[in-house]
Amino acid sequence: MSKIGYIRVSTEHQETARQEALMQQYQVERIFAEKISGKNTNRPELKAMLDYVREGDTLYIESISRLGRSTRDLLNIIDILQGKGVTLVSSKENIDTNTPQGRFVLSIFAALSELEREQTLQRQREGIAIAKAQGKYKGRQPIAIDWVKFGQLYDMWKSQAITAVEFQKRMNLRANTFYRRLKEYEHGQK
Repeated sequence: MSKIGYIRVSTEHQETARQEALMQQYQVERIFAEKISGKNTNRPELKAMLDYVREGDTLYIESISRLGRSTRDLLNIIDILQGKGVTLVSSKENIDTNTPQGRFVLSIFAALSELEREQTLQRQREGIAIAKAQGKYKGRQPIAIDWVKFGQLYDMWKSQAITAVEFQKRMNLRANTFYRRLKEYEHGQK
């Protein structure tokens, strides 16, 4: 059960002193600090911190904006922390996920994220409907199959010379596509 701190400023010219002082107040044992934009999700110290934290640890941050700029990125990070059983404490927003109020605030964030996802999907469906009406949308093209090779491998599979997994690998197909094509092939054989 460690106290971990994460400090981030957006540019090399900004100072971390204020956040470091806050970490001293919380008596943080280990600090991960970096000078990089929050828009960038590829942050080495953030990744190192997420790998480092363990169940029962508490992560201290100065502000939610230190973790991420977009709601989606922030919620992904919070999901990782919750999945690991790590408590999050944000000083500025007065959030502590060990309290009912802190969990409530996170549930609001999650609801907003879900709303954002649903709206994106709805816009996507509307765009596809318009494109279909205009004759511009054809959908995903089916994966081309070498039926001769498929037939040869099918015979080997039926005689148990190869496994279904080996069959899929040799045809370079994922399981769901493989079984769909298998049904097509067997239906065509009858």
